[in-house]
Amino acid sequence: MPTAFVLINSEIGAEDAVLKEIKKIKNVVEAYTVYGVYDIIAKVQAENMEKLKEVVTWSIRRLNKVRSTLTMIVIEPTE
Repeated sequence: MPTAFVLINSEIGAEDAVLKEIKKIKNVVEAYTVYGVYDIIAKVQAENMEKLKEVVTWSIRRLNKVRSTLTMIVIEPTE
């Protein structure tokens, strides 16, 4: 199952509101506010890469008060 971690910067003071909205997104399996360069980290899983890209592009990045994102797609180990 394709998985990605999305690092999110929100507008100042909007971290809690953005986190609440992110947690409502169907394919977001975990989300937390964090200290550091980014404000929020979200783990996203989807049935295929197309759906994963759709969630990041159209559901997370389009949220009000999201300023920027950095998406890291997990490489599945092959055995």
